[in-house]
Amino acid sequence: MITDYHIHTKMCGHATGDLEDYLAVAIRDGLEEIGFSDHLPLYFLPPAAIPVGYAMTEADLPVYVDAVQRLQETSPVRVKLGVEADYVPGCESKLEKLLKAYPFDYVIGSVHFIDGWSFDNQEEIDRYSQWDIWELYERYFTLIQQAAMTGLFDIMAHPDLIKKFNYLPSQDLMPLYEDTVQIFKRAGVCMEVNTAGLRCPVQEIYPAPGFLRAAFSQGVEVTLGSDAHHPEQVGAGLPEAVNFLKAAGYSEIASFKRRDRIINNML
Repeated sequence: MITDYHIHTKMCGHATGDLEDYLAVAIRDGLEEIGFSDHLPLYFLPPAAIPVGYAMTEADLPVYVDAVQRLQETSPVRVKLGVEADYVPGCESKLEKLLKAYPFDYVIGSVHFIDGWSFDNQEEIDRYSQWDIWELYERYFTLIQQAAMTGLFDIMAHPDLIKKFNYLPSQDLMPLYEDTVQIFKRAGVCMEVNTAGLRCPVQEIYPAPGFLRAAFSQGVEVTLGSDAHHPEQVGAGLPEAVNFLKAAGYSEIASFKRRDRIINNML
């Protein structure tokens, strides 16, 4: 079974299209199951500091949940209610309270901010020059490891997102990969194989091949996601991702229902 568990809609503020537009592409392309995962409100910022167009507002969140649930009742494709939540250290209790208020099928954890810097934002790309790139990678991987260990997430999204703009250290990244997958295994989270990197300057799936092989060696289970922000991106790159997974040794992927994990053959 092939799924696309990382789909955004216009409700997150920086994507286009309604739920139905994304579903139509999934039906057209024969996907068996999809999951919507719009960005959770930025619970870690005071209201006056929340940027426009980054995530749902708190008022949007129940509307989003209701819309996905209504779509589940009529869709010929299985539709799951997911959400993508940013991890920020020190704000775990706020996040836990927000997540418990809704019947999500799965929660995707991600790191987009390092000390307040939105490092995957093209408008803030100049700040890479302020970092030693190796130290930046160490900082990023520490954060995704901490996120996994909170127990708040089912899936860790685009686990090496820090490579998006192709700023790569000269040092061997395998020690960071190996430490991270060991923590993912201990925490019981899945690692997402996310094809959005193919559409970014790095032109590579998240995670890198060595990272995925390390995950397989530790028995870390995986999910698939296109990170679609426009309807035509639903399922984009998934055939390449399946081949990528098979090359690393995987034959199964995970799906979720009400936070319970289901392992499926990848056929």
